[in-house]
Amino acid sequence: MLWLVIVFVMVVAGLAAYKYLLNANNGFDPESLRGARVVVTGCSTGVGEQVAYQYAKHGAKVVITARREERLKEVVAKMKDLGAQEAIYVAGDMGKAEDCERTIETASSKLGGLDYIILNHWGCSHKRGKFPKLWDADPDMDFLADYTNINYLSHVRLASLALPMLKESQGNITVVTGLLGKVPNPTFTFYTGAKFALDGFFSSLRCEMKPHNVSITLAVLGSVDTDGLRGSIQVRSSIFHVHFGQKWAQYAPLWYTRHSEIDLSRFLW
Repeated sequence: MLWLVIVFVMVVAGLAAYKYLLNANNGFDPESLRGARVVVTGCSTGVGEQVAYQYAKHGAKVVITARREERLKEVVAKMKDLGAQEAIYVAGDMGKAEDCERTIETASSKLGGLDYIILNHWGCSHKRGKFPKLWDADPDMDFLADYTNINYLSHVRLASLALPMLKESQGNITVVTGLLGKVPNPTFTFYTGAKFALDGFFSSLRCEMKPHNVSITLAVLGSVDTDGLRGSIQVRSSIFHVHFGQKWAQYAPLWYTRHSEIDLSRFLW
């Protein structure tokens, strides 16, 4: 029975510490973001959209980007209503070098510099068919090359283009990643590989940028309640049933924690 008491105490202590850290101010001054120059990628929906709104509420100047221009117009309109000093969109595909360059050039010309860049985008343009599935069922290297380009190399490209301005402002790079960048995961080998690569590159870059006072944040998020996640849960349940049996398929939805609205300000600044 002693071990049960020890486990109980550890759980209670852990929850108390988590609640304290979650509610702690951590010295963050909202006024520090007023007039801050920001780029946020992947802003048509989900995490990126909500991050853009948070910066807008604090009076920042923000350039957002995604592929869907009409959706970006709607997001920009709401950002202005929320109090953004400036809200500008760049419709583009971050898998294309020229669109990455255009995004950073827009920040330079329209905002006069850069203080924060939030790398949140993800996706792929090469169709692999139905997934998730085990890698050896369809080791599609063309798909992997495209996926790696958008979900890893484009992050590196954008950060590299932004670094001269960030070194001047002693700014911040935030890379939005997730638990699958820390824990190996079946049926999403390509996704996990890209997330591990982001962790390795930007954790190393953090060391290199320390003399320049450029901070680098890896925002390792839990799962967020989005349309994409709901679809993924349904597909994962079916794929687990096929490969691992009904016993494990029923647990697939339990791996996710749902959040209807996101306030990332305490983690990003």
